[in-house]
Amino acid sequence: MHTGLTHTLDFDRDGKTSGYLSIPFSIDRSPYFQVKVPICLIRNGEGPSLLLMAGNHGDEYEGELSLAKLIRRLDPKRLKGRVTVLPMANAPAVMAAKRCSPLDGGNLNRAFPGDPSGAPTSRLANFLETELFPRHDVIFDIHSGGTSMEHLPTALIERNTDPDRHGRGVELMRALGMPYGFVANNGQASPTSMGAARRAGAIGVSGEFGGGGTATVDTMAITARAIDSLMVATGVVEAPVLAPESKPSAPTRLLSLSRHSQGLYATRRGWFEPAVRLGDGVSAGQLAGWYHDLERLDLAEEALHFAESGIVLSRRLHTMCEAGDCLLQIAEPVEG
Repeated sequence: MHTGLTHTLDFDRDGKTSGYLSIPFSIDRSPYFQVKVPICLIRNGEGPSLLLMAGNHGDEYEGELSLAKLIRRLDPKRLKGRVTVLPMANAPAVMAAKRCSPLDGGNLNRAFPGDPSGAPTSRLANFLETELFPRHDVIFDIHSGGTSMEHLPTALIERNTDPDRHGRGVELMRALGMPYGFVANNGQASPTSMGAARRAGAIGVSGEFGGGGTATVDTMAITARAIDSLMVATGVVEAPVLAPESKPSAPTRLLSLSRHSQGLYATRRGWFEPAVRLGDGVSAGQLAGWYHDLERLDLAEEALHFAESGIVLSRRLHTMCEAGDCLLQIAEPVEG
């Protein structure tokens, strides 16, 4: 009663079924409290199995809103197989509009493989990796930059040592229709959802769809198109559901982000003024921006420069920074 994660879902039942993943967690105001994580199963017979999730970080809204729409709009009769939808995976973080859970400080995308007897975020990660992910062929985890970052719209997979599965991952990543895509190489023990998907025997696909802790016309459109495209590519539906008229403007361009030197980091408290925009092509040694010290107005701003060449991938939105904050990231274009 006080450990683990419980649910009453029948994964083999046809139709549309909504329920909760319930995680016991005693708190001051409620000793028998349960964290309730909404989940929806939509099934029509045998066929491909796709898990769609958002709210891994609570302040990333494009996926949360899009999957909420999908739950309402997807008719089981249009399906072949099963679509499982987790629109707000880290529900406490979503409710608090925070990256991490306010209950235990847990960052779900750094919590895998988790612990069935740990804090709520760790219990959820363990259930996802050991119970839910293995039931699916493909896992799609939708992210965006969150409150503190803006991110170039980019699809992502983690490298798979199985060449066939890796090839299928790249194929599905391209199918999303995103402007850019890159392959992460975080190793077998990666604590991310994509690492968990790989260990569970599923193909993991992810991406960054916006940022700034908001949703815009453009970011919602690209997210809807990606969800539709993946559902069609995996064969669970024959035609788009969320954005039937939307088409990508160009093939996905592959990028590589593999070295810490591709990031620009603050080394002390200060205020950052960028000199570049997302998507700009930059060269090693080029001016990246200026670092101001508003507590020492007699000191001139410090010019900061890129260590490598590439395309500006992400930017910190908060101007005020502390030592260790990532100010900018660049990614290296990959040909072929």
